[in-house]
Amino acid sequence: MLLIVDCVYNYYFEKNFGVKELYLFNTLGRKIEKFIPTSGNIVKIYCCGPTVYNYAHIGNLRTYFFEDILKRILIYNKYRVYHVVNITDVGHLVSDADEGEDKMEKGAKREGKTVWEIAEYYTEAFKKDLQELNILYPDVWCKATDNIKEQIELIQCLEKKGFTYITSDGVYYDTSKFKDYGKLALLDIEGLEEGKRITFSEEKKNKTDFALWKFSPKNVKRQMEWDSPWGKGFPGWHIECSAMSMKYLGETFDIHCGGVDHIPIHHTNEIAQSEGCTGKQFVRYWLHGEFLIQEKGKMAKSAGEFLTLPVLLEKGYSGLDYRYFMMMTHYRKKLKFSFKALDSAKRGFNNLKDEIIKLKDSISYSKDSNIVINTSRLNFWKDKFIENINDDLNVTGGLGVLWDMLKDNTLNPKEKLSLIYDFDKVFGLKLKEVEREEIPEEILKLVEKRKTAKLNKQWKEADEIREEIRKKGFELLDHKDGETEIKRVK
Repeated sequence: MLLIVDCVYNYYFEKNFGVKELYLFNTLGRKIEKFIPTSGNIVKIYCCGPTVYNYAHIGNLRTYFFEDILKRILIYNKYRVYHVVNITDVGHLVSDADEGEDKMEKGAKREGKTVWEIAEYYTEAFKKDLQELNILYPDVWCKATDNIKEQIELIQCLEKKGFTYITSDGVYYDTSKFKDYGKLALLDIEGLEEGKRITFSEEKKNKTDFALWKFSPKNVKRQMEWDSPWGKGFPGWHIECSAMSMKYLGETFDIHCGGVDHIPIHHTNEIAQSEGCTGKQFVRYWLHGEFLIQEKGKMAKSAGEFLTLPVLLEKGYSGLDYRYFMMMTHYRKKLKFSFKALDSAKRGFNNLKDEIIKLKDSISYSKDSNIVINTSRLNFWKDKFIENINDDLNVTGGLGVLWDMLKDNTLNPKEKLSLIYDFDKVFGLKLKEVEREEIPEEILKLVEKRKTAKLNKQWKEADEIREEIRKKGFELLDHKDGETEIKRVK
C-alpha cells in the first residue's frame, strides 16, 4: 500500500510543479537577488572544502550543511547541479599574514605521521562526517596537491599581466594593480590597521598583498614541495581554489560558497586572482554561512578545544539529530550550540518520527484502498513550502510548514505522508526510512514480569522492574484499557 501511495503522489508532484523563482542573498552586493543560472537549467557550484590537518568541528560542518540545503533546493527546483569541492592538503598557513607553519606540516609533527598520511586520514574522516549528516557528495573532489600544474599556470598568467612581484620568501600578488580589490568584503583598505586583518611585512608593497607561491625555507626539507619557474616551494592557500574552480567549472560560474570567515581574505583574494587573469567576472552569486557559536564564542580549532561529530555520536546523538538541530536557524544567522538545545532538537525530531509512524500505521490498518488526491490542499501546502525554501534557503520556515501541515484535518494520512516525503527531498532527514523500533526481547520479558507482579499486587516489585526498564533506555506508558506502551527514552 505505501509503495503505491508513494508512486501515485510522486507522479502528481512531478506533473504539477515545475521550476519556481528562487531568490538568494548575494554577498557580492549584500542583497537578495533572483537566481538566474548562466547555462539554462544547469547550475555550477564550487564550495570551499576542508584543510585536512585535523577533524572538522561541528561549526565547520554547519557550513557544509547549508551548502547541502542549497544543492537540494536547486535539485528540488529541477535544476541540474554540477558541484565541486576542494580538499586543501597543502599551502594553508597558520597565519593569514602568509607567515608561519603550513597547517599540514604542523599536523604531521603533532601526530608523528607523514603529511600524506595526515591528509588521507582526515579526508576520510571528513567524508564520514558528511555521510553521518546525510550530506550529498559533490560531483568532483579535487585536491590541491593534484593540481599544482594548474596553480603554477595561473600564477604565470598573473605574472604576464603585471600583477605579481617577488620577495625573499615568495611570489606575491600586488593588490593595488587590481581595480575593486575588496569589493566582496567591502574593505576599507586605506583604513586597515596592522594586525586587524594581516600583519604588514616590510617586503610587501601593500597591506593586502598575499602569497601566490611560497619558497621552501633554506636548509629545511619540506614533505610537500615542487619545482616552479620561481624556485622550489609550494602554492599559497588562495590560488588553489581559483585554479581548480575554473578548471572544472569555467572562467565564470554560478555559485561559490563558504563560511563568513572566508569573505575578507580568502574569497576576496580568489576574485582578485581569477578576474586578474581572465578579465571576466569570476562568480555571479556568493553565498556564506554564519558561525556556530558556543558559550565562549565562535568554535575554532585554533582555540584547542572543539566538538566533533564523533563526540556527539559517542554521547548518543545521531548525525540526523544534529542535522535537525541545524535546521532551527537560518543559515545567515549565528546558531548557538548547547547540549540543552541539541536535546530539545532531538526531542522535536523524535516527535516528528512518531507522527510518521502513526501515519504509516493508520494507512496500514485502513481498509480503504482508493487514492483520491485532495488537489487544492496539496497545492496549498506545496506552494507554501516552496515559498519558504525559495526565499533564500529558508529551510527553518519550510520545517514550520511541515508541522503546520500535520495539523490539517482536511488531509488524509496518505496525503500527509506524501507531503512529508516530498519535503524531505530538501530536509535530507531520511524520513522515508522511519519505522517503528523493534523492542528487544529482554525488555519484552521484563514487561511481562512486571505485568505478573501487578496482577499479584506486588507494587514495589512492579515499580522496581519499571525502573530497571528505564535504565535500559525504555519507558512504559500504562493505558486505561490495560495495555502498556513501550517507548525508547528520548
